[in-house]
Amino acid sequence: MWLCCSLCSSPVSSYQRACPQRLVPTRRPFDQATNLRNARLRPRTATRTWRRVRQAAAAPAGRPTTSSPGRRAQSRLSQTERNKSPAGMWWPPFLYPPPASAYVAAMSAVSLASMANAGLSELRGHHMAYSKFWHVVAAGGAGGGGDGNKQAGGALLRSRDGMLVAYAPALAAAAASFAVPGAVEGVRAQLLSAALAAHFLKRVLEVLFVHRYSGSMQLDTAATIGCSYLLSTATMIYAQHLSRGLPEPPVDLLCPGVLVLAVGLAGNFYHHYLLSRLRADGGGGDKGYKIPRGGLFELVTCPHYLFEILGFFGFAMIAQTAYALAVATGTAAYLAGRSCATRRWYESKFEEFPARIKALVPYLL
Repeated sequence: MWLCCSLCSSPVSSYQRACPQRLVPTRRPFDQATNLRNARLRPRTATRTWRRVRQAAAAPAGRPTTSSPGRRAQSRLSQTERNKSPAGMWWPPFLYPPPASAYVAAMSAVSLASMANAGLSELRGHHMAYSKFWHVVAAGGAGGGGDGNKQAGGALLRSRDGMLVAYAPALAAAAASFAVPGAVEGVRAQLLSAALAAHFLKRVLEVLFVHRYSGSMQLDTAATIGCSYLLSTATMIYAQHLSRGLPEPPVDLLCPGVLVLAVGLAGNFYHHYLLSRLRADGGGGDKGYKIPRGGLFELVTCPHYLFEILGFFGFAMIAQTAYALAVATGTAAYLAGRSCATRRWYESKFEEFPARIKALVPYLL
């Protein structure tokens, strides 16, 4: 080492450039401000360097690492990709991807179209055969006398028995789904089946202990309504079963859906109770109808329909399937038309009916 230093006529700095491995570089004297700046920057620089090294090691071959803005753009792109259906179309972030089932897809379209058409029929005056409107129209068609049901023909049931035929099959289907192996798996599917069972159990109990009926109901009408409720309940549970294993929706509506369903069931029951009290001392047939009072009846004609719509959208929020949303939307369309028809009926029946009372939604509709 000393020989090398004696042979080298250049200064030490030159020797350092020539033989860097022989001598530890001397530290240049820095001022205090420079030392503080380097002390602050060195950890950050090292951290960034090691982060880039780890990203490069974790990145797939041939895929360049991205900066922070690039990663954010890539995250937005992946979110958009997740919101696409398997067919490549954009899909709402609050729904499961559509299952590969032609039956569920067809039932979604049929349910929405048929119930929306039923709502339009109510607006046009073509009422279903279990409503008070139909009884009035049928009685008028029979010359103002006799039973409209008899005029229409077909086997007759008491109204209470007819409504039991309408609601009991759906209740049985929802309850039986828990006994079918593999039909109800996961918290969401269990909550949906339990919610459907609670809804139709409430309906059956109201038929037995709350509602006051007059007149009769055609057997084919009760059977048609019962088959519709049974089919929609079974299909909703089946569609939920098919969603098992699909990517979860980015927007989770399970807990808000339970809350909306609870509000819908409670509000619907309360206003059904108010309706039953109106006819507690009334006679049968058309003479027992009065203007409802109390609750939201002070603002709308059919608050029980409004809460029923909330209940069905609670089902849709719990399930987060396209079929459940189609059923809820179709139900809303049908009950909106029926509410408007109810308001027209009250206006024609009672001269003192307040004009400020809307049909379904306070202050709006």
